[in-house]
Amino acid sequence: MSIVKAMFRAVGGVHPDYRKSATAQKAVREMPLPALLRVSTAQHLGAPSRPVAKKGDAVLRGARLAEPAGFISAAVHSPTSGVVKAIADAPTPTGATAPAIEIEPDGRDAWDPSIAPKPDWQTMSSKNLAALVVEAGIVGMGGAGFPTHVKLSPPPNKPIDTLILNGAECEPYLTADHRLMIERAEQVWAGAEIIRHILGAKTVRVAIEDNKPDAVRSMERAMAGAAGDVAIAVLKTSYPQGAEKQQIYGITGREVPTGGLPMDVGCVVENVGTALAIFDAIVNGRPLTERITTVTGSPVADPSNVLARVGTPYGDLVSFCGGTSGPVAKWISGGPMMGFAQHSLETPTTKTTSGLVALAPGDLTAFASTPCISCSRCVTACPMKLLPCELSQILEAEDYAAAEALNVLDCIECGCCAFECPSRRPLVQHMRRGKARAMARRRAEEAKKKGK
Repeated sequence: MSIVKAMFRAVGGVHPDYRKSATAQKAVREMPLPALLRVSTAQHLGAPSRPVAKKGDAVLRGARLAEPAGFISAAVHSPTSGVVKAIADAPTPTGATAPAIEIEPDGRDAWDPSIAPKPDWQTMSSKNLAALVVEAGIVGMGGAGFPTHVKLSPPPNKPIDTLILNGAECEPYLTADHRLMIERAEQVWAGAEIIRHILGAKTVRVAIEDNKPDAVRSMERAMAGAAGDVAIAVLKTSYPQGAEKQQIYGITGREVPTGGLPMDVGCVVENVGTALAIFDAIVNGRPLTERITTVTGSPVADPSNVLARVGTPYGDLVSFCGGTSGPVAKWISGGPMMGFAQHSLETPTTKTTSGLVALAPGDLTAFASTPCISCSRCVTACPMKLLPCELSQILEAEDYAAAEALNVLDCIECGCCAFECPSRRPLVQHMRRGKARAMARRRAEEAKKKGK
């Protein structure tokens, strides 16, 4: 095991004020059960899960509440024991609504009898291990929520030789992954070894930004004696170093092709939180029912890293952190670069809730968008080598075919372009709308072909 520096410098990126000091050195605190849990069926990319629990059912912790509704979908499990009070629409962090299973805890927090440690994973086949990941409802916990079993099931013609464990956590304010690597490094590494076994990857790199030396030291101790081509890759602090395509290039020099996936270049990237969830599922037999969330921002009385059950209302997270000591202008689920503003603290925590950030009035600046001045700052900042200024104007003209031709679908919505834009143009919103229209066009074309 060694420590190496990233060999290649990805293009683009920005350097926002990271504002992590309020929680970076604070140990994770476990939160008591709230009075009511709202477990959303839409806390992953892909199709929302289908409820199998019914109103009035008595459930135990770990019991399946909803089943996957397709290959790109994920199961949902009960975060505690209690009674299903209702199945009703509830807000999601993205601003949409989706059916949520409301559970009133009974206070026992009793596990379902089916939850038990599994046999030694080293004796199990990759197929059986991947099936356990499906059963546990594990999704990418860095924020995107892509069902993990999809990444762990590459087609035979795309063998994986490199696993990258993502501990960059480049978003401002957030320190959940940072604390996870310090406090549970051994389990994180054990999860990485399981992923490595499933994929048959020979090379493993743990990617950590150089502003987290304590996490580097903790993971180094956990990985001591690890066999094979294993190393910690220290990345230069920059946003968005946590994006998987940027990490792949920075560590391996391989460039994921336009419209492609990491598996196209023999790589898989998994978040450190996902690795811990896989460890818990494979070794302890426990599905994903809780996660660490950073609750922070200048108005929060006691900023903290909180271990909370999935389905915990945001308002309960805030109360656990002492409430607020001043006015809040905006609540953001996730980080300020890629997160979503919240209209209500009734929104429940999901598997992807990495943070809840409170911004004070002084943290925000009012502005009006003005026409593009062709300064090219957005082009320099874009980590995907796109032309945000050109795309923005094309999308304002609603020329979606032209936007697709300029690779709008490659946009990762990181916000670097908007961060740098002196004209304050709503570039991310333009790209998001363009991507949605491009995908709709593709689906319509596919449906048309099938209809012939």
